[in-house]
Amino acid sequence: MPRGIFITGTDTGVGKTVVAAGLALVLKSRGMRVGVMKPVATGCSSEDDHLVSSDAVYLFEAAENEYAPLTSPVRFKNPVAPSIASVYEQKETDLGAIRRAFLELQKHYDYVIVEGIGGILVPIKKNYLVANLIREMALPIIIVSHVSLGAINHTLLTVDSALIRGFLIKGVIFNRAPLVNYSLAELTNPRVIHELTGLPVLGTLPDIPELDVDRCRFGNLKSIFEERINVEGILK
Repeated sequence: MPRGIFITGTDTGVGKTVVAAGLALVLKSRGMRVGVMKPVATGCSSEDDHLVSSDAVYLFEAAENEYAPLTSPVRFKNPVAPSIASVYEQKETDLGAIRRAFLELQKHYDYVIVEGIGGILVPIKKNYLVANLIREMALPIIIVSHVSLGAINHTLLTVDSALIRGFLIKGVIFNRAPLVNYSLAELTNPRVIHELTGLPVLGTLPDIPELDVDRCRFGNLKSIFEERINVEGILK
C-alpha cells in the first residue's frame, strides 16, 4: 500500500476537500494514523493577524492531527492562483516549507492525504505547477470531478495531463451528484468517462446538505463515503 494519496481535481470547487476529509474520516476509523495537508491555500481569511484556510482546518479536524502548522504551510489571502497571489501580496511561495512539512507528516503518520489547489496545471510559482509538486511527492493521484454537463471533457483533459507526466491515477471520484431528478449527462457521464479512459470510477458522492466546509460540519460524510466510495481501490 502506498503511504499516501494526492487529491486533485478537474477544476476548483469540485469537492477535493470533501473527498480528502471523507477519506481521512474513514481511515481514522480503521485505526490508521492519518496526516492531512493542503500545501498551498489561497482565498484565506484573516483571523488574529493570521491567514486561515477553511479547507485546511476542515482536513485537520477530520484527521484530528497533532501538527497544525504542517497542514497548511503556505497561505495567501487572494482567491487566485498561488503564482499570482504571491506577486500581489509580495510574499514568496516557500517550496522549502512545503517539502519540510510533507516529510514531517510522513514521519509521524501511517498515511498522508494531500489536497492540491485547483487542477494539476495550476501554477504555484513561475515554471512550477501543481504537477511538479505531485512529481516531487511521488504520490498516486485521485481525480475529483463534477458529474454534470462538461465533466467528460474536463476529466479527459486532466487524465491526459496526468498520464503524459507518468502519474499513477487510482481512479476518478464524482462529487455532488443528485439522488433524484438527475439529467441524462449526470446519469451517463461516469460510465462514459470509464469507457474512454479505462480508469476505475471509485464512486460518486451525493450532495450532503448537512455538510459545510466553512463551518467545519461533516454531517454523515463518513458513513456516505464508506458506502459509496471504493476505499480499498484507493489503498491497494
